[in-house]
Amino acid sequence: MDRQRPRTTSDEIDLYIRTYYSLLRSSGEVRVRAFEEAHSFSDSSLHAGALSGTPDVAAFAYSAARLPACMPQVRRIVLGQSHESFEAAGLEIRTWERVQTRGRRRPLRFNGGDLLGAFISSTSDIDDIVPIVTAYQIVWNQLHVLLADTELARRLLASDGPPPTLDAAELAPILGIDVDAARTLCAALDRDWIRGLQAICARPCDLSLRVLSGSYSQYQRASQRWWSDIEPAYLRETAPRRPPIYFVSSNTHSLLNMLGGYAKANRDGIIAFAQRRDPEGLAAPLLAAIASGREPAICNISYYLLRAFLHDDPAQTQARLAEIQAYEAESGIRSIDVPGKIDVNAQIFALSRLIPERLDPRLQMPGLERLRASDAVIINIDYPLGMAAYHHLSRIGQGCGEVRGLYIMGKAASLNARVGDVMISTVVQDEHSRNTYLFRNCFAAADIQPHLEVASVFDQQKALTVRGAFLQNREYMSVFYREGYTVLEMEAGPYLSAAYELVNPQRYPNDEIVHLSVNTPFDIGILHYASDTPYSRRQSLLSKSLSFFGVEATSACAIAICRQIFTRELARLGP
Repeated sequence: MDRQRPRTTSDEIDLYIRTYYSLLRSSGEVRVRAFEEAHSFSDSSLHAGALSGTPDVAAFAYSAARLPACMPQVRRIVLGQSHESFEAAGLEIRTWERVQTRGRRRPLRFNGGDLLGAFISSTSDIDDIVPIVTAYQIVWNQLHVLLADTELARRLLASDGPPPTLDAAELAPILGIDVDAARTLCAALDRDWIRGLQAICARPCDLSLRVLSGSYSQYQRASQRWWSDIEPAYLRETAPRRPPIYFVSSNTHSLLNMLGGYAKANRDGIIAFAQRRDPEGLAAPLLAAIASGREPAICNISYYLLRAFLHDDPAQTQARLAEIQAYEAESGIRSIDVPGKIDVNAQIFALSRLIPERLDPRLQMPGLERLRASDAVIINIDYPLGMAAYHHLSRIGQGCGEVRGLYIMGKAASLNARVGDVMISTVVQDEHSRNTYLFRNCFAAADIQPHLEVASVFDQQKALTVRGAFLQNREYMSVFYREGYTVLEMEAGPYLSAAYELVNPQRYPNDEIVHLSVNTPFDIGILHYASDTPYSRRQSLLSKSLSFFGVEATSACAIAICRQIFTRELARLGP
């Protein structure tokens, strides 16, 4: 076998994908039960218990975290690309309630009855939603069968509140799971978990799905609407040409914390808040870091606590948010929330207006004052899902000036690292295009390691861009693992496909080995931090947020990205 080209097909996974795409071409609703057999026999590594009678609560927790709290009421789910597509189907979605999930950023609307509307921005949304909803329904019905005729169910359905003796220890033997798994189930049902159990006891789950005229041109139109809301901020002070850009895909807080300085300026207030509230038990580590003078740890904990600090007093939240926006505007920072009604926020940083004194101390370097002569901006977007990354970067490439750097920071599953470790890849196998991308990653372990106290960093890795979290199985992954692929993620391949089109006269190829280090005039830097380890501790990690585990890794990656941008721009400006 060619060492660079592992087998990129799995019969069971391919059958599953073909099944739901062929069925969803129907103009009407499709029962989710039509996907269950293909889903179960795909032997997904995230739903190992699909064929057993024992409910896989880890798969349920993963799915429930990516669905809204109203799901027990939902019977029908409609997927559309725009308000117009919903309205053409007779659905006045603009009047529906906005709902959110804990684990996935996607615009969702609930009509208050039994209908959930979901906006999709690429085929990756379909590859994500279908397995999530199918796993949710399978496990719900397994739980229903086990609970329906029990004394516990009769107590639950006869009571408006929680039975006084109900706890995970009582629930576990009825479901044939251990107490930790029962606690995971309760957590998956969120704070109102008793009502969730009542709903499971009361009825089986029978969902239906419908896709409203999904087309490639509509995905492009959605990315055009998204860019149209960003472009005025990008062009606001430039003439006569469009400024060059450094493109970053990360999250909405890392670069703001590093470059904006609001947390640094309000550190005393954050420390007082931590002592008063002690969120997640972080007061003691923060005070210990202060006592020992560990400035990096103080910064990291302050950044993590900033959001809770801003929302501590609901009466002051809006005033504080306005204050932070005004403070960041002084440094040439502009945030654009939900541009084009797509839940991929963006930020614009004008390098010439950054204030060196406000920067994270780990970003200080000689000559920063020379950035005032720079005409470049940083465009940071909240990393999108799968193929949406391709559409967004392609549209930015059409609307911006010279691209001087492309930097990607995101979560990934790891086959050999621990949660919070950082992985740097130089090879990406993309399941969408079936291309193997080879490139020179501008980052190495030495760029990250000095900013880590607990986690490790591994460079010279290989990444696999999967179509969806459920769309791989152990046998399939073993092939890639033998070929040295240890990083599983969802955006690098689509981003590299868009990068190919930024420097070549044709669209990206398919099923080829692509050398992006040739004829690429800008930096390419890809950093991933491990958010779970699916083949070692799946039960305990799939349903957990990275929470504070991810702070050190995200800060270290953000520092490396900012320092690389500064270094490259200062070298371009000259002495």
